[in-house]
Amino acid sequence: MRRAKPYVLLLSLLLTLLPGVFLTAGPARAADNGSWSVYPVASKIAARPYFYLSLDPGRTITDKVAVANKTGKPLTFRLYAADAYNTARDGGFAVRTVKERMRGVGAWAKLGKARVTVPPHRTVTVPFTLRVPDGAEPGDHPGAIVALDERVDPGSGSLALGVQRAVGARVYLRVSGPTLPALAVENVRLTHHQPLVPGLGDSTATISYTLHNTGNVTLDPKVRLRARGLFGRTLLSRDLTGVPSELLPGERVRLTAPWRDAPQFDWGDVTLTASATGTKESASASFLALPWLVVALAFVAGVAGGVLIARSRRGGGTPLLTRLRGRRGRVRPSAPVRPSPPAVPTPSRPRSSPSARP
Repeated sequence: MRRAKPYVLLLSLLLTLLPGVFLTAGPARAADNGSWSVYPVASKIAARPYFYLSLDPGRTITDKVAVANKTGKPLTFRLYAADAYNTARDGGFAVRTVKERMRGVGAWAKLGKARVTVPPHRTVTVPFTLRVPDGAEPGDHPGAIVALDERVDPGSGSLALGVQRAVGARVYLRVSGPTLPALAVENVRLTHHQPLVPGLGDSTATISYTLHNTGNVTLDPKVRLRARGLFGRTLLSRDLTGVPSELLPGERVRLTAPWRDAPQFDWGDVTLTASATGTKESASASFLALPWLVVALAFVAGVAGGVLIARSRRGGGTPLLTRLRGRRGRVRPSAPVRPSPPAVPTPSRPRSSPSARP
Protein backbone atom coordinates (compact mmCIF):
# COMPACT_ATOMS: atom_id res chain seq x y z
CA MET A 1 0.00 0.00 0.00
CA ARG A 2 1.40 3.39 -0.97
CA ARG A 3 1.97 5.73 1.93
CA ALA A 4 0.42 9.18 1.88
CA LYS A 5 2.77 12.04 1.22
CA PRO A 6 3.46 14.46 4.06
CA TYR A 7 2.33 18.02 3.41
CA VAL A 8 3.81 21.31 4.49
CA LEU A 9 1.74 24.48 4.82
CA LEU A 10 3.70 27.49 3.61
CA LEU A 11 2.04 30.58 5.03
CA SER A 12 3.33 33.74 3.33
CA LEU A 13 2.70 36.94 5.26
CA LEU A 14 4.74 39.62 3.49
CA LEU A 15 5.57 42.82 5.31
CA THR A 16 5.19 45.09 2.31
CA LEU A 17 4.45 44.83 -1.38
CA LEU A 18 7.66 44.12 -3.29
CA PRO A 19 9.05 47.05 -5.31
CA GLY A 20 7.61 47.18 -8.83
CA VAL A 21 4.60 45.00 -7.97
CA PHE A 22 1.37 46.97 -7.55
CA LEU A 23 -2.30 46.17 -7.65
CA THR A 24 -4.62 48.23 -9.79
CA ALA A 25 -6.77 50.42 -7.54
CA GLY A 26 -5.30 48.58 -4.58
CA PRO A 27 -3.72 49.71 -1.30
CA ALA A 28 -0.23 51.13 -0.96
CA ARG A 29 0.89 47.88 0.71
CA ALA A 30 -0.58 44.39 0.68
CA ALA A 31 0.27 40.82 1.55
CA ASP A 32 1.26 39.29 -1.76
CA ASN A 33 3.00 36.15 -3.05
CA GLY A 34 3.03 36.98 -6.75
CA SER A 35 -0.11 34.98 -7.59
CA TRP A 36 -2.66 36.57 -5.28
CA SER A 37 -2.86 39.20 -2.60
CA VAL A 38 -5.04 39.92 0.45
CA TYR A 39 -5.60 43.40 1.85
CA PRO A 40 -8.16 45.60 3.64
CA VAL A 41 -10.72 47.33 1.46
CA ALA A 42 -9.82 51.01 1.25
CA SER A 43 -11.82 53.29 3.50
CA LYS A 44 -13.38 56.58 2.36
CA ILE A 45 -10.40 58.46 3.78
CA ALA A 46 -7.37 56.51 2.57
CA ALA A 47 -5.98 53.09 1.77
CA ARG A 48 -4.98 50.90 4.71
CA PRO A 49 -1.91 48.65 4.71
CA TYR A 50 -3.36 46.51 7.53
CA PHE A 51 -6.49 46.29 9.68
CA TYR A 52 -6.09 48.59 12.71
CA LEU A 53 -9.02 48.00 15.06
CA SER A 54 -9.80 49.14 18.60
CA LEU A 55 -12.78 47.76 20.51
CA ASP A 56 -14.21 47.57 24.00
CA PRO A 57 -15.04 44.14 25.43
CA GLY A 58 -18.51 43.10 24.27
CA ARG A 59 -18.44 45.32 21.16
CA THR A 60 -18.68 44.26 17.50
CA ILE A 61 -17.28 45.72 14.29
CA THR A 62 -17.74 44.85 10.62
CA ASP A 63 -15.17 45.28 7.86
CA LYS A 64 -14.22 43.96 4.42
CA VAL A 65 -11.22 42.10 3.02
CA ALA A 66 -10.22 41.98 -0.65
CA VAL A 67 -8.70 38.94 -2.40
CA ALA A 68 -7.06 39.69 -5.76
CA ASN A 69 -6.20 36.99 -8.32
CA LYS A 70 -3.14 38.02 -10.37
CA THR A 71 -2.99 34.88 -12.54
CA GLY A 72 -4.67 34.00 -15.82
CA LYS A 73 -6.87 31.24 -14.37
CA PRO A 74 -9.53 31.16 -11.63
CA LEU A 75 -8.35 30.42 -8.08
CA THR A 76 -10.39 29.07 -5.19
CA PHE A 77 -9.43 29.94 -1.61
CA ARG A 78 -10.36 28.86 1.88
CA LEU A 79 -10.87 32.00 3.99
CA TYR A 80 -10.35 32.00 7.74
CA ALA A 81 -9.24 34.26 10.61
CA ALA A 82 -6.11 33.31 12.54
CA ASP A 83 -4.10 34.32 15.61
CA ALA A 84 -0.57 35.62 15.11
CA TYR A 85 2.68 34.61 16.83
CA ASN A 86 6.45 35.09 16.52
CA THR A 87 8.44 32.36 14.81
CA ALA A 88 11.06 30.64 16.93
CA ARG A 89 13.74 30.92 14.24
CA ASP A 90 13.94 34.69 13.85
CA GLY A 91 10.90 36.19 15.56
CA GLY A 92 9.06 36.89 12.30
CA PHE A 93 5.33 37.58 12.15
CA ALA A 94 3.39 34.36 11.43
CA VAL A 95 -0.17 33.04 11.89
CA ARG A 96 -1.73 29.78 13.00
CA THR A 97 -2.93 27.20 10.52
CA VAL A 98 -6.61 26.53 9.98
CA LYS A 99 -6.47 23.38 12.13
CA GLU A 100 -4.89 25.01 15.18
CA ARG A 101 -6.84 26.29 18.15
CA MET A 102 -7.56 30.02 18.11
CA ARG A 103 -7.90 32.22 21.18
CA GLY A 104 -8.01 35.80 19.88
CA VAL A 105 -8.76 37.24 16.44
CA GLY A 106 -8.96 33.73 15.01
CA ALA A 107 -11.83 32.88 17.35
CA TRP A 108 -13.58 36.26 17.34
CA ALA A 109 -13.70 37.06 13.58
CA LYS A 110 -16.29 35.41 11.31
CA LEU A 111 -15.95 35.59 7.50
CA GLY A 112 -19.01 36.13 5.28
CA LYS A 113 -17.79 33.22 3.10
CA ALA A 114 -15.69 30.21 4.03
CA ARG A 115 -14.59 29.68 0.40
CA VAL A 116 -14.39 32.01 -2.54
CA THR A 117 -13.48 31.61 -6.24
CA VAL A 118 -11.75 34.61 -7.79
CA PRO A 119 -11.77 34.94 -11.62
CA PRO A 120 -8.51 35.67 -13.48
CA HIS A 121 -7.17 39.19 -12.88
CA ARG A 122 -10.18 40.05 -10.74
CA THR A 123 -10.75 40.98 -7.10
CA VAL A 124 -13.46 39.68 -4.77
CA THR A 125 -14.51 41.52 -1.61
CA VAL A 126 -15.67 39.52 1.41
CA PRO A 127 -17.20 41.07 4.56
CA PHE A 128 -16.40 39.84 8.04
CA THR A 129 -17.56 40.52 11.58
CA LEU A 130 -15.32 40.73 14.65
CA ARG A 131 -16.84 40.61 18.12
CA VAL A 132 -14.73 40.99 21.25
CA PRO A 133 -16.26 38.86 24.02
CA ASP A 134 -17.08 40.20 27.46
CA GLY A 135 -14.16 39.77 29.83
CA ALA A 136 -11.54 39.73 27.07
CA GLU A 137 -8.08 40.68 28.31
CA PRO A 138 -7.09 44.26 27.49
CA GLY A 139 -4.15 44.94 25.22
CA ASP A 140 -3.04 43.82 21.78
CA HIS A 141 -4.46 40.75 20.03
CA PRO A 142 -2.72 40.46 16.62
CA GLY A 143 -3.98 38.15 13.89
CA ALA A 144 -4.78 37.96 10.18
CA ILE A 145 -7.46 37.24 7.59
CA VAL A 146 -6.00 34.41 5.51
CA ALA A 147 -6.69 33.20 1.96
CA LEU A 148 -5.45 29.60 1.68
CA ASP A 149 -5.05 27.77 -1.62
CA GLU A 150 -6.06 24.25 -0.62
CA ARG A 151 -4.51 22.68 -3.69
CA VAL A 152 -1.34 20.77 -2.86
CA ASP A 153 1.72 21.36 -4.98
CA PRO A 154 3.42 17.92 -5.12
CA GLY A 155 6.85 19.52 -5.29
CA SER A 156 9.88 17.77 -6.71
CA GLY A 157 12.75 15.64 -5.52
CA SER A 158 12.98 12.43 -3.54
CA LEU A 159 11.27 13.85 -0.47
CA ALA A 160 8.00 14.43 -2.35
CA LEU A 161 6.78 17.08 0.10
CA GLY A 162 3.52 18.75 -0.78
CA VAL A 163 3.12 22.49 -0.26
CA GLN A 164 0.04 24.59 0.38
CA ARG A 165 0.38 28.35 0.04
CA ALA A 166 -1.51 31.06 1.86
CA VAL A 167 -1.46 34.84 2.14
CA GLY A 168 -2.92 36.87 4.98
CA ALA A 169 -3.79 40.50 5.70
CA ARG A 170 -2.66 41.46 9.18
CA VAL A 171 -5.13 42.46 11.86
CA TYR A 172 -3.88 44.66 14.73
CA LEU A 173 -6.63 44.59 17.34
CA ARG A 174 -6.39 46.42 20.66
CA VAL A 175 -8.95 45.69 23.35
CA SER A 176 -9.63 48.69 25.57
CA GLY A 177 -8.32 48.66 29.11
CA PRO A 178 -5.06 49.02 31.04
CA THR A 179 -1.92 48.43 28.98
CA LEU A 180 1.35 47.14 30.45
CA PRO A 181 4.57 47.15 28.40
CA ALA A 182 6.98 44.66 29.96
CA LEU A 183 10.06 42.90 28.62
CA ALA A 184 12.40 40.27 30.04
CA VAL A 185 15.83 38.96 29.00
CA GLU A 186 16.22 35.29 29.92
CA ASN A 187 18.73 32.41 29.67
CA VAL A 188 21.81 34.33 28.60
CA ARG A 189 24.55 31.90 27.48
CA LEU A 190 28.03 32.38 26.01
CA THR A 191 29.84 29.69 24.02
CA HIS A 192 33.54 30.09 23.12
CA HIS A 193 35.19 28.77 19.97
CA GLN A 194 38.91 28.76 20.79
CA PRO A 195 41.89 27.64 18.68
CA LEU A 196 43.80 24.61 19.96
CA VAL A 197 47.07 26.53 20.22
CA PRO A 198 46.82 30.08 21.64
CA GLY A 199 47.47 32.71 19.01
CA LEU A 200 47.14 30.31 16.07
CA GLY A 201 43.62 30.90 14.78
CA ASP A 202 40.60 33.11 15.34
CA SER A 203 38.81 33.22 18.65
CA THR A 204 35.06 33.77 18.46
CA ALA A 205 32.08 33.42 20.75
CA THR A 206 28.31 33.06 20.36
CA ILE A 207 25.95 34.79 22.76
CA SER A 208 22.44 33.34 22.96
CA TYR A 209 19.50 34.81 24.83
CA THR A 210 15.69 34.83 25.01
CA LEU A 211 13.50 37.89 24.63
CA HIS A 212 10.15 37.50 26.39
CA ASN A 213 7.28 39.95 26.06
CA THR A 214 5.68 39.63 29.48
CA GLY A 215 3.24 42.51 28.96
CA ASN A 216 0.02 42.88 26.95
CA VAL A 217 1.14 45.19 24.12
CA THR A 218 3.31 44.64 21.05
CA LEU A 219 6.89 45.88 21.52
CA ASP A 220 9.69 47.05 19.21
CA PRO A 221 12.69 46.04 21.36
CA LYS A 222 16.28 47.23 21.06
CA VAL A 223 19.09 45.16 22.58
CA ARG A 224 22.55 46.40 23.57
CA LEU A 225 25.45 44.06 24.34
CA ARG A 226 28.29 44.91 26.71
CA ALA A 227 31.18 42.63 27.67
CA ARG A 228 33.67 43.30 30.47
CA GLY A 229 36.89 41.48 31.31
CA LEU A 230 39.23 41.41 34.29
CA PHE A 231 39.40 44.60 36.36
CA GLY A 232 36.26 45.93 34.66
CA ARG A 233 37.83 46.44 31.23
CA THR A 234 35.26 47.05 28.46
CA LEU A 235 35.80 44.41 25.78
CA LEU A 236 32.71 45.01 23.66
CA SER A 237 29.80 47.46 23.51
CA ARG A 238 27.36 47.57 20.59
CA ASP A 239 23.71 47.38 19.56
CA LEU A 240 22.56 43.99 18.30
CA THR A 241 20.92 43.36 14.95
CA GLY A 242 18.40 40.67 14.02
CA VAL A 243 16.02 41.64 16.82
CA PRO A 244 12.34 41.30 15.80
CA SER A 245 10.65 44.64 15.22
CA GLU A 246 7.35 43.28 16.53
CA LEU A 247 7.50 41.13 19.66
CA LEU A 248 3.89 40.12 20.28
CA PRO A 249 2.37 39.86 23.77
CA GLY A 250 3.34 36.68 25.61
CA GLU A 251 5.81 35.57 22.92
CA ARG A 252 9.36 34.29 23.49
CA VAL A 253 12.10 34.41 20.85
CA ARG A 254 15.51 32.71 21.13
CA LEU A 255 18.20 34.80 19.45
CA THR A 256 21.99 34.66 18.97
CA ALA A 257 24.70 37.25 18.44
CA PRO A 258 28.27 36.58 17.22
CA TRP A 259 31.32 37.98 19.00
CA ARG A 260 34.32 38.14 16.70
CA ASP A 261 37.84 38.45 18.15
CA ALA A 262 36.64 37.24 21.52
CA PRO A 263 39.38 37.06 24.19
CA GLN A 264 41.38 33.84 24.40
CA PHE A 265 42.42 34.31 28.01
CA ASP A 266 40.14 36.38 30.21
CA TRP A 267 37.51 36.25 32.91
CA GLY A 268 34.48 38.52 32.93
CA ASP A 269 30.79 38.83 32.07
CA VAL A 270 28.43 39.83 29.28
CA THR A 271 25.33 41.97 29.88
CA LEU A 272 22.34 42.29 27.57
CA THR A 273 20.05 45.28 28.03
CA ALA A 274 16.70 45.18 26.21
CA SER A 275 14.56 48.28 26.01
CA ALA A 276 11.29 49.31 24.43
CA THR A 277 8.79 52.09 24.98
CA GLY A 278 7.94 52.04 28.68
CA THR A 279 10.20 49.14 29.70
CA LYS A 280 13.87 48.23 30.17
CA GLU A 281 15.47 45.03 31.46
CA SER A 282 18.99 43.55 31.73
CA ALA A 283 20.52 40.13 32.31
CA SER A 284 24.13 38.93 32.58
CA ALA A 285 26.25 35.80 32.33
CA SER A 286 29.87 35.26 33.37
CA PHE A 287 32.53 33.61 31.22
CA LEU A 288 36.02 32.16 31.57
CA ALA A 289 38.10 32.13 28.39
CA LEU A 290 40.99 29.64 28.40
CA PRO A 291 42.94 28.18 25.45
CA TRP A 292 42.29 24.48 24.90
CA LEU A 293 45.97 23.60 25.09
CA VAL A 294 46.35 25.25 28.49
CA VAL A 295 43.27 23.45 29.77
CA ALA A 296 44.53 20.10 28.45
CA LEU A 297 47.98 20.50 30.00
CA ALA A 298 46.54 21.54 33.33
CA PHE A 299 44.21 18.55 33.24
CA VAL A 300 47.02 16.11 32.47
CA ALA A 301 49.21 17.59 35.21
CA GLY A 302 46.39 17.34 37.70
CA VAL A 303 45.67 13.71 36.81
CA ALA A 304 49.36 12.76 37.04
CA GLY A 305 49.72 14.43 40.41
CA GLY A 306 46.63 12.70 41.71
CA VAL A 307 47.90 9.31 40.58
CA LEU A 308 51.25 9.80 42.32
CA ILE A 309 49.62 10.88 45.55
CA ALA A 310 47.20 7.94 45.44
CA ARG A 311 50.02 5.45 44.90
CA SER A 312 52.02 6.95 47.73
CA ARG A 313 49.15 6.65 50.16
CA ARG A 314 48.28 3.17 49.02
CA GLY A 315 51.91 2.00 49.50
CA GLY A 316 51.92 3.02 53.12
CA GLY A 317 55.54 4.20 52.89
CA THR A 318 57.14 7.51 53.38
CA PRO A 319 54.87 10.36 52.22
CA LEU A 320 55.48 11.51 48.65
CA LEU A 321 56.49 15.04 49.55
CA THR A 322 59.12 13.73 51.94
CA ARG A 323 60.59 11.44 49.28
CA LEU A 324 60.66 14.22 46.71
CA ARG A 325 62.91 16.33 48.87
CA GLY A 326 65.87 14.16 47.84
CA ARG A 327 68.75 12.84 49.78
CA ARG A 328 70.84 15.97 49.68
CA GLY A 329 71.05 17.73 53.01
CA ARG A 330 69.60 14.80 54.87
CA VAL A 331 71.36 14.05 58.22
CA ARG A 332 72.25 10.41 58.33
CA PRO A 333 71.80 9.01 61.88
CA SER A 334 75.07 7.80 63.54
CA ALA A 335 75.59 4.18 64.56
CA PRO A 336 74.45 3.46 68.07
CA VAL A 337 77.30 3.48 70.66
CA ARG A 338 77.43 0.31 72.65
CA PRO A 339 78.04 0.97 76.33
CA SER A 340 81.28 -0.51 77.67
CA PRO A 341 80.90 -3.11 80.41
CA PRO A 342 81.37 -1.80 83.89
CA ALA A 343 84.93 -2.12 85.18
CA VAL A 344 85.45 -4.82 87.76
CA PRO A 345 87.20 -3.33 90.76
CA THR A 346 90.50 -5.01 91.55
CA PRO A 347 90.90 -5.76 95.25
CA SER A 348 93.72 -3.73 96.65
CA ARG A 349 96.29 -5.32 98.79
CA PRO A 350 97.01 -3.75 102.14
CA ARG A 351 100.33 -2.10 102.20
CA SER A 352 102.75 -3.67 104.60
CA SER A 353 104.30 -1.22 106.87
CA PRO A 354 107.90 -1.71 107.54
CA SER A 355 108.43 -3.73 110.64
CA ALA A 356 109.91 -1.91 113.44
CA ARG A 357 113.10 -3.17 114.36
CA PRO A 358 113.70 -3.83 118.07
